Amino acid sequence: MSEINFNIIVSQANIYVSNINRLLKGIKSEVLANLIYFDNKDIIITTNKAIAASDLNVTKKYIKTLNNTNSNNVINSWLPQSK
Repeated sequence: MSEINFNIIVSQANIYVSNINRLLKGIKSEVLANLIYFDNKDIIITTNKAIAASDLNVTKKYIKTLNNTNSNNVINSWLPQSK
């Protein structure tokens, strides 16, 4: 993610968590976003449950539609992988 996108999202993270939760409720998901935090220019969204692919798509589409973000720099979402 570009530094410009990162700064935009950092400044209003609490609003974005609320909006993501509203969108997830709209698709009747039981998943809720708890927190957005940042690690080396990556955005990490924690949730109350394991998330499905449809839930990932909702969050990705929301991040891409934010005002003043360059959607070309938003990479695909993925679930954490453990070995």
